[in-house]
Amino acid sequence: MANSFGDQFLKAGLVNKTRLNEAEKSKSKQQKQKNKQKIEVVDEAAVAAKQAAAEKAARDRELNRQQKDEAERKAVHAQVRLLIELNRLPRDGGKLGYNFQDGTAIKKIFVSEEVHDKLARGLLAIVRFDAAYEIIPSVVAEKIMLREASAIVSHATTQLEAGDDDPYADYKVPDDLMW
Repeated sequence: MANSFGDQFLKAGLVNKTRLNEAEKSKSKQQKQKNKQKIEVVDEAAVAAKQAAAEKAARDRELNRQQKDEAERKAVHAQVRLLIELNRLPRDGGKLGYNFQDGTAIKKIFVSEEVHDKLARGLLAIVRFDAAYEIIPSVVAEKIMLREASAIVSHATTQLEAGDDDPYADYKVPDDLMW
């Protein structure tokens, strides 16, 4: 049993010594080529695995960045919401209408005469809160503007000094006409 098939065929006279040596050489060459192919396949698999890991890491970094941005946006929105809830003025159902622009639409809220005057002078501001509008002090509006400028709908600012070359400086123009 220790004899290989080649040795057994040689003893039986089916093959000669040269044919046996050629067969062994071809078998060893095939084995070497097979081993080389395995090594190359392993290298290709390793390269593919490294590339897949790099792509996964890049996707994970991008996803983490998006999640972080979303968390920051939610935190800013929560801060703005808290500022509005804590500082909004009560609306007593005033009888005087105050018109303001929200985007391309003109909106109207009813306020008291005192609130109307403060809105016109820039001491108060109007912000969008959920589906409604709220009135807040201008100091709070400036804080909100630093965080989320799109929440501020109307904030009248007063000009303290006019230019020296303004030809209409002597004429006072009212900014809150009442019809």
